[in-house]
Amino acid sequence: MLAGDPCFDRMLAARPYRDRFRRALGVGRGQRLVLLNSTWSPQSLLGDGNGEGAGGGGGDDALPALLPRLASELPADEYRVAAVLHPNIWHGHGPGQIRAWLDRARRAGLALIDPLEDWRQALLAADVVIGDHGSVTYYAAALGTPVLLGAAPVDSLDPDAPIAEFIRTAPGLDVRAPLRGQVDALIESHIPQPGPMRFTSSVPGEAAVRLRRAFYGLMAAPEPPGPALLLPLPVPDPEPALRTAPLYVLTRVLAGPEVVVTRYADPAREPAGAGEVHLAVHEDTRDPGQLGLADIVFRNGAPDDPRFGPPGRWAAEVLDQHPHSALAAYVTGPSSCVVRTRDGAVLRLTAGAEADADPAVYASAVHAWLAAGRTLAALVEDGLTVRTGSTDHHVVVAAEADGPTAGGTRQRPPLPYSS
Repeated sequence: MLAGDPCFDRMLAARPYRDRFRRALGVGRGQRLVLLNSTWSPQSLLGDGNGEGAGGGGGDDALPALLPRLASELPADEYRVAAVLHPNIWHGHGPGQIRAWLDRARRAGLALIDPLEDWRQALLAADVVIGDHGSVTYYAAALGTPVLLGAAPVDSLDPDAPIAEFIRTAPGLDVRAPLRGQVDALIESHIPQPGPMRFTSSVPGEAAVRLRRAFYGLMAAPEPPGPALLLPLPVPDPEPALRTAPLYVLTRVLAGPEVVVTRYADPAREPAGAGEVHLAVHEDTRDPGQLGLADIVFRNGAPDDPRFGPPGRWAAEVLDQHPHSALAAYVTGPSSCVVRTRDGAVLRLTAGAEADADPAVYASAVHAWLAAGRTLAALVEDGLTVRTGSTDHHVVVAAEADGPTAGGTRQRPPLPYSS
């Protein structure tokens, strides 16, 4: 018997809009979207009884254990992490409890996807899915998306069910091995298997026609005139990656006007890598003690927000409040920010046509440039190329007229660089 799946058909029809879904989720050029998915059961990725677990790692609470490791091992500007949790998880524990459990991960950049409206769009946008035996993970495999099983309860499944065969053969996540290597290796070597697609729908694209015909036949009623159509998947509301957790930043200033920047959000341990290190901390961090250690203090907001005043004035106040910080950055939009150095220079950083990184990355690049002894004049004249991973972002740098300053800020010694 031929069988169609209208949910799957909606995803197939929306495939041409994958890039739009990725932009809505804040996935930029060169970034990989890692989507975590959990169904509802004690043996799920978010369950409390995973038993042997995928990859033989053992242990309980796989998802909460994964999240801090993902933040520590995946550079923030090269990977975007999102999670789709089954609606029964939200209903059983309540939205407040779910958000409380995942609060630290959300401050490090985790996007929590609406489990009813936007999970299909997130699935289409994903580069890899870390999941379990739930239907969303199986849909990912049917779409040809690479899947790593973080929980694989084979014994609880009907051995003759298609999902059981998939669970037996899909690659499992090794919790003892580095996560980034597993994710990258799977993406680069992945070959979609035909089984999940075949068992999800034997007539892709025909579900609406066939189901309407069957339903009206059962009612012994004539079908309505006109084609049988499915609702298209809407583009989700924008969900930028707002990170208020402290950012550990590695930088390397190259020979030309180019700076390599690698950021890690709230790492559990100090990441390894070559380059100079600095700490960038959002003003709204939950750990205000980190502000006293920050090389860069930054925030996001509209440039005309009366609560903070013009960006230059806010930056002057911040540098006055935090005398050990070298630079303050006010992110004014998805492609621009205003920075102020310790010695009073105010610069507007604007992304070029193809640049789409978090503007706070540009502020870290300016800090690294000046700390290396390079000049403000060269920045303004040539601009700056900021490299995150293998992606280059050209940034236009413009000097702005000095705004109001907080008392004493401009009289402080020029630490650690001077214009």
